[in-house]
Amino acid sequence: VQLQASGGGLAQAGGSLRLSCAASGSIAGFNALAWYRQAPGKQRELVAIINHADDANYATSVKGRFTISRDNAKNVLYLQMNSLKPEDTALYYCSAIRIGTQDWGQGTQVTVSS
Repeated sequence: VQLQASGGGLAQAGGSLRLSCAASGSIAGFNALAWYRQAPGKQRELVAIINHADDANYATSVKGRFTISRDNAKNVLYLQMNSLKPEDTALYYCSAIRIGTQDWGQGTQVTVSS
């Protein structure tokens, strides 16, 4: 499946952004869908993940501020980001995971100013 992430941009600290990840095919069959991010000079890290039963888990740094969700009818994955902090600045990637394979979107830039 091909993934197209969008919704990134510039936000002020304390603001909100919603990322979307549109899939070219059905997302219902994936074991999990996830958002990762990579800041300059840092390794890519898992931000949030949601499984086929809609159970979600979050990185400690975003828990309580970010919400991951999925719309299987539209084949779209979302990441609602509230109370943004400058340290949330990164390139955000969506990913679709099956046993043995992982597909990636192209990334969308999020920049949070203080």
